[in-house]
Amino acid sequence: MSQKFSLQAEERTDQGKGASRRLRRAGKVPAILYGGGRDPRPLSIDQTALLHNLENESFYSSILTISVGKQSQPCLLKDLQRHPARRQIIHVDLQRVLDDVEIRVRVPIHFVNEDIAYGVRQEGGVVAHLVNEIEVSCLPKNLPEYIEIDIAELKLDEMVMLSQVVVPEGVEIVDLTHGDEQDQPVVAVQRIKVVEVEEEVVEGEEEVAPGEVPVAGAEDEETPAE
Repeated sequence: MSQKFSLQAEERTDQGKGASRRLRRAGKVPAILYGGGRDPRPLSIDQTALLHNLENESFYSSILTISVGKQSQPCLLKDLQRHPARRQIIHVDLQRVLDDVEIRVRVPIHFVNEDIAYGVRQEGGVVAHLVNEIEVSCLPKNLPEYIEIDIAELKLDEMVMLSQVVVPEGVEIVDLTHGDEQDQPVVAVQRIKVVEVEEEVVEGEEEVAPGEVPVAGAEDEETPAE
């Protein structure tokens, strides 16, 4: 199960860009809580508290509890807008969660035993992460904090496909519900590519054999007559 995260929020009565700017200057983040068969609810959240929670990878894929006064509601972080230059959140979208309704969440992948993978330790390859998160569908109670993939036995030029990823009971990988053509590689052990760089010979210069010392202008000098 995912970690438990809680956020305190306040009702937001003023609307519009001007009101949102005033909230941000006061250290608050405009937010909207929607879904669950109910009307959207404008809220504001403390900027510092939100930034602190965002430092935890699990916050993005966990069931959150948002509290307004004495009322609380489980929800998911569905979207956030960051300031392009400052460490500041501009806006947050939260989706209500109901116990008996399935949710779709992008869950991070944790790769295990990369350094001792057979293709790395025995065959000199390198691990390539081709996918870093997977969208899953499940009831809120079954939502995993992350999906673990053990690659200890993965050999050189082998890969783990999406269809080979083991997920907890009650959890479904969304892409695989759309047909086999959506199956894709997730992680692979690849050969290290060696790029050969050819030396360019500048026009007018001759290549010099190893051990031979070039003499400047030698080709232009005539042998003096005896």
